[in-house]
Amino acid sequence: MFKKLSAEFFGTFWLVFGGCGSAVLAAGFPELGIGFVGVSMAFGLTVLTMAFAVGHISGGHFNPAVTLGLAIGGRFSWSEVLPYWIVQVIGGIFAAAILYIIASGGPEWAAGSFASNGYGELSPGGYSMISVLIIEVVLTAAFLIIILGSTSARAPAGFAPIAIGLGLTLIHLISIPVSNTSVNPARSTATVFFAETGAMGQLWLFWVAPLIGAAIGAVIWKALLSDDD
Repeated sequence: MFKKLSAEFFGTFWLVFGGCGSAVLAAGFPELGIGFVGVSMAFGLTVLTMAFAVGHISGGHFNPAVTLGLAIGGRFSWSEVLPYWIVQVIGGIFAAAILYIIASGGPEWAAGSFASNGYGELSPGGYSMISVLIIEVVLTAAFLIIILGSTSARAPAGFAPIAIGLGLTLIHLISIPVSNTSVNPARSTATVFFAETGAMGQLWLFWVAPLIGAAIGAVIWKALLSDDD
């Protein structure tokens, strides 16, 4: 169990450090910034690389919503859900803290939103709470279907991390303007502690929506799509 939790810690650390780090450090760099596309790719690459590196140890969740969805889908033990959630959140916060220390050493540093998620005035595009809630539910449900499908017994062996990483990239390409993309409560929790906005007061949505979406995705997979014996 210790190795599983360690793998989840480091995997979530890498997701937050790499994904949010690309947004904080590289997205808006004058003339050479990577923008929305670059940040989307960074998040996908963090999951792809860690899924290959430690996925065989812990299952490569790196996300409380994924852990819940896999438990509902019958792919994960309910007794391990809470320990996974705890180390995922701690790993994300640790990554955000190191990223904050690095970023604060830059000239004219201001944390601003610090890659946090939000709705209303905290949404990159000013989208409403309902819009953000819906997109987070829908995209997390789709993410769980991708994960359950690509890791099913009859799926092509060895390609799941690629499908999952590309799926997360697509999710970010769709939703960064709406919610700054969560689909991951640990990622959202990690950044609110360092944001200079009211992101903490909106964090509840980025737990509720991904968890609901994960449950929906798992139920859809089990009821309509699963071809596992």
